[in-house]
Amino acid sequence: MEYKKHHNRIFGHWFAGLFVWMPLLVMLLLDLVIEIYHRVCFPIYGLPYVKRSKYIIFDRQKLSYLCWYDKIYCTYCAYANGVLPFTAAIAKETERYWCAIKHQPGSNYALAAEDLGYIEYGDQKVYEDLAQKSKNS
Repeated sequence: MEYKKHHNRIFGHWFAGLFVWMPLLVMLLLDLVIEIYHRVCFPIYGLPYVKRSKYIIFDRQKLSYLCWYDKIYCTYCAYANGVLPFTAAIAKETERYWCAIKHQPGSNYALAAEDLGYIEYGDQKVYEDLAQKSKNS
């Protein structure tokens, strides 16, 4: 709650708030579309559902010591900082299903640690062996 230390920035905070809240409609639409995809396609792929409740948690607004507008801010942040990783988790499971190939070494891919079990970049033999096994089954 860094903003509480800067009472002299009230007008700047109100102005910045316009930009903070602008993505809400986009996030709501993204959430709707990704959830439809998730519920329709994951059963087709045989993938388990990603648990939404692990990502989107609304609990801070229950704190009695927060004023009403802090509760609104906390609810927005809980949603925004939950729906985006939730969407990323669904995308990651989709990637794992369709294209589990690591990125090129040295590409500074931020999520490289999540590529466990992926085929090494450029390992054509493993890829072709896997493709052959799927044709034979």
